[in-house]
Amino acid sequence: MSNNKQTTKKEQYAPETEQLMLEVENTEKVTEKSDLQTESNQKTAQPTNKFTAFFVTVGHGVLKALKTVWRWIKRTFWGASKELVNDDVFAVEKLESPSKMTLKAFFRKKLAVAALVVLIAMFLFVFVGPMFISIDLNATDTTQKNVAPNYSMRSVPRRLKNNIRSISSFGSFTVGVSNDNEMFIWGDAKLRVAQINLKELPEGFDSNKVAFAAAGVDHIIAITTDGKVFGWGSNNSGQYGGEENLGVLPEPKELVEGTIDVSNVSELVCGNQTTAIVMKDGSVYAWGNLNTTRNLSEIAQLTNVEKIVLGNSAAIALLKDGTVNIGSNQQFTLTALEGKKAIDIAASNYALGVVTSDGQVYMSGIFENNEDKVPVLENGDKYVKISAGTKHFAAVTENGVLHCWGSNFYKQTQLDSTTNISDVYAVSLQTYAINDEAQLVKSCGLKGYLMGTDNMGRDMFARIVHGGTMTMTIGAVAVIISTIIAIIVGCVAGYFGGWVDMLLMRISEIFSAIPFLPFAMMLSMVIRSTPLNDNETMRIFIIMCILGVLSWTGLAHMIRGQVLAEREKEFVVAAKAMGVKERRIAFKHILPNVISVILVSLTLDFAGCMLTESSLSYLGFGVQQPQPTWGNMLNGSNNSIVIQNYWWQWLFPSIFLGISTICVNIIGDTLRDIFDPKSNSER
Repeated sequence: MSNNKQTTKKEQYAPETEQLMLEVENTEKVTEKSDLQTESNQKTAQPTNKFTAFFVTVGHGVLKALKTVWRWIKRTFWGASKELVNDDVFAVEKLESPSKMTLKAFFRKKLAVAALVVLIAMFLFVFVGPMFISIDLNATDTTQKNVAPNYSMRSVPRRLKNNIRSISSFGSFTVGVSNDNEMFIWGDAKLRVAQINLKELPEGFDSNKVAFAAAGVDHIIAITTDGKVFGWGSNNSGQYGGEENLGVLPEPKELVEGTIDVSNVSELVCGNQTTAIVMKDGSVYAWGNLNTTRNLSEIAQLTNVEKIVLGNSAAIALLKDGTVNIGSNQQFTLTALEGKKAIDIAASNYALGVVTSDGQVYMSGIFENNEDKVPVLENGDKYVKISAGTKHFAAVTENGVLHCWGSNFYKQTQLDSTTNISDVYAVSLQTYAINDEAQLVKSCGLKGYLMGTDNMGRDMFARIVHGGTMTMTIGAVAVIISTIIAIIVGCVAGYFGGWVDMLLMRISEIFSAIPFLPFAMMLSMVIRSTPLNDNETMRIFIIMCILGVLSWTGLAHMIRGQVLAEREKEFVVAAKAMGVKERRIAFKHILPNVISVILVSLTLDFAGCMLTESSLSYLGFGVQQPQPTWGNMLNGSNNSIVIQNYWWQWLFPSIFLGISTICVNIIGDTLRDIFDPKSNSER
């Protein structure tokens, strides 16, 4: 009976079981179909670009690196995050190499990390910077000497840009006059030794009633609409007013005490401490320093003058008959102009450009900056106007095309081939292109100096970049030389001991007894009295060697002490038992165990060598001018006049030298604390 009941139950549940099994099978089929569809979709969705997967992988890597850097930054500047207190991080089973532990300990020191970042930035500044910042070691410019840091030397005032009558400059400041008789001054217009600001106008002068104005290297002359001649700025060489004395042609008394007929004035021009006014009737008023422009008095006596230009050392006049008069000046030769009529002239520091009636430009004088490379015109075009700065020329053609040539160190000739130009003012180290509506079209050239100039007119920023390269290179090479000597002497003396140790230590004591700075100065003087002084590279290399050879003794003593302790340990005994050579034991087994001492000393000695080189250069016994180093740049600033009036000449080299040495010392001290925790805890 029971068997029948069981059979009945089985028969009762069989259809349900079969149905359940059918549902499972259907579900599996649907799942397989779904998987096949998903696989098919994935294959279909694969990117057509085979590089997409690579970029995705790189993106994940970059993201991971950024997260790691962010964790370092948080640990460095905001303290340890929660992840550092996890048990997994400090688990006993987790082992780390000493170098990795040292690295982590270093990056937990905020000051050390900041010093490292600054030092890396400094290295990039002085070693990568010279690739982008050029320097001419032999270039000087007296018109740009002692210019303060500024970027306003090409900042034409807004009210002048669309209404220009004239623009004049011979140095670090510029004067412009509008067609509304308003005068403007821009650039570095301070004479710091004389404590004169040229932007402070003289008493009784109205800048809104100016007919003519011109700027010299250290003075300004202006003629007002009522005929009064004003002068201000430096007057130590008769730039305006004063009495006649040796080397000075005084300003005519009728100009000082009276007025001038403005309607009869043709032009006003200023030069290197000189001034000239040309009248429409051909007469000339001229005055100023005859030591800079010796033929100025001859030019002042001419009576048929059309135009006068004042170069750095000469005055040249274009006469009404089309001839050019240079007086007794032998700097220029005008034989190429015979039989030709000149219609315009311009002069740079030492070159003269003349435009003739047939549209040609002839150059004469000393061509320091390729001033003789005049652009050749095409399609029958002709030159009609010419202007000159201190080192470049610019000329306008009959078709309104501007051409520039000469020095392009400050991009002052970038407007070459500019069209629709009617006039041009090439002044000092800038060029201003004007259209026929008296509007400023474009300008190019020197904007200013980030860190000013020195007493030779050289850019301080460029010299700091290149000087830092030299200072750090000398320091690094000297440290490498001293470290190599110290490692050899210290390892040999500490490992072998005995008479070897005694001999090497006595030699090191002899070197350490030599007064370092006086001895280095004596060697430098000896080098300067030999033919090696003419070879700048060899002299610099010898200075590196001197610094390295005289500064190894301290590190050698420290290495010797560490090696003496290490050679008694078991791993040295084991190496000897295995038959390892003595040289290999000393330099392959023991030396790596004292590397911490070497690293710390190397960083500190690097700063010391930089300071020593700077000290030698500051005293005049190191690297000589014009090759810049931070030390000899400070040497040019060691007088009260520079310290009081030209602060940028000593401040910026001091800042860069100080920051570099402080950062190196901070890094060295931090490494010493990490490698020697005991000394750190005692402090």
